[in-house]
Amino acid sequence: MARKRVIEPPSIKSWEDANEALRQIAEATLAISDIEGEMNKQILGAKKAAEEQSKPYKDRVANLERELKEFVTENRGDMGKAKSKTLTFGEVSFRLSTAISLPRAKDKIEEIVRRLKARKMMDCIVVKEEVSKEALKKYGEDVVTAVGATWKQGDVFGYELNLARLEQIKSGQ
Repeated sequence: MARKRVIEPPSIKSWEDANEALRQIAEATLAISDIEGEMNKQILGAKKAAEEQSKPYKDRVANLERELKEFVTENRGDMGKAKSKTLTFGEVSFRLSTAISLPRAKDKIEEIVRRLKARKMMDCIVVKEEVSKEALKKYGEDVVTAVGATWKQGDVFGYELNLARLEQIKSGQ
């Protein structure tokens, strides 16, 4: 048997129907808010309970990590020239780590960039170019299409719910 497509005619045929649809949307929105609010309360409660249950373990791990670091640092000589030592339940090691910190002041950053450019170290400079749609929109349709972008205009449907009015009606005011 061939598939048949069922086309459902729109149920909104008058302004009263439109108003009724908005009422139903508002009621559903309020119900969703209530359900999600309850869910968030339950999630917060579960997170809090998990935090309380895991706190002693987290504290113990932090304390042991600190003590392990102190011990291995004090007894680094026992490792010889090796940078790591394998134990039954894991490995302890020292690795050479390099970090670069940059000043926060904008003028100092600009000076660093200038010096990098003078040394032709362009791979050390990040330049991110993007098109600002909002700025481009100000130039009008002709310029937008001239640069290769597409200008689209049209009425976009939207609606606003009067949730306060629905709650007033439900409470009998």
